[in-house]
Amino acid sequence: MTSLNSQTAFVPGRLEQMSTRIAFFIAGFGIAAWAPLVPYAKARAGLDEGTLGLLLLCLGVGSILAMPLAGILATRFGCRRVTTGGTLLICAALPLLATVSSIPALIAALFMFGAGLGTVDSTVNLQAVIVERASGKNMMSGFHGLFSLGGIVGAAGVSGLLGLGISPLGATLVVIVMLLIALARAVPHLLPYGSESSGPAFAVPHGIVLFIGGMCFIVFLAEGAALDWSAVFLAQERGIDTAYAGLGYAAFALTMTAGRLTGDKIVRRLGATRVIVFGGLTAAAGL
Repeated sequence: MTSLNSQTAFVPGRLEQMSTRIAFFIAGFGIAAWAPLVPYAKARAGLDEGTLGLLLLCLGVGSILAMPLAGILATRFGCRRVTTGGTLLICAALPLLATVSSIPALIAALFMFGAGLGTVDSTVNLQAVIVERASGKNMMSGFHGLFSLGGIVGAAGVSGLLGLGISPLGATLVVIVMLLIALARAVPHLLPYGSESSGPAFAVPHGIVLFIGGMCFIVFLAEGAALDWSAVFLAQERGIDTAYAGLGYAAFALTMTAGRLTGDKIVRRLGATRVIVFGGLTAAAGL
């Protein structure tokens, strides 16, 4: 574990900012690759909507359990190691999601996939906070814009591969290669430390933290619905070819990208409160 003195002696710069952007891209790309595969998994296992919904909870459970653990591990071993481990877990789960047909196997694969996503998501946000503070600038929205950009590439890319007649397994293997290439670019400048270890490993949220957490829960609930159900909806209710149904999530990610890449400038001009209110009303209107 890196000591606090060595942490404070090192100030993250542009290379660390770039590695943070790549890591966010990895997180968005990895999760979006699942969206076009959902109708295939549903058909392969012969699932109805109710059973599929219950199975998809396993992804969320894996993420929820992994996120606090990832924070603890990042404090002890650094963002670099934990992000690498989470990415490799995503890579291990994707081929299973593309091939397994039994419910127990899908449960295990979704839990593994969710744990990998939660690990990367938690750790890269930790790194983003450290890097943003060191820069003295608003950078968080731009970082998350790379997550959404990864979502566009992942959903549209996998849909395109499926449309060309490539099997779900073949498409996921392409995704894995791209994830590993991106990881190799990011790793050298991911932070070898996490956060200061002087505080408690876990603190019960309260006050404004609890309120913000509730807001995030609602937002991610809507985002998760788009991820897990948009392809199924477009294929079953709108008659779109299953191979291209994942483009629905790509369109969703496109608008998220536009908002996030311009978000830092908008916050500086309008203020955080106005942006939150307007963004919430816009999202509610879309629902």
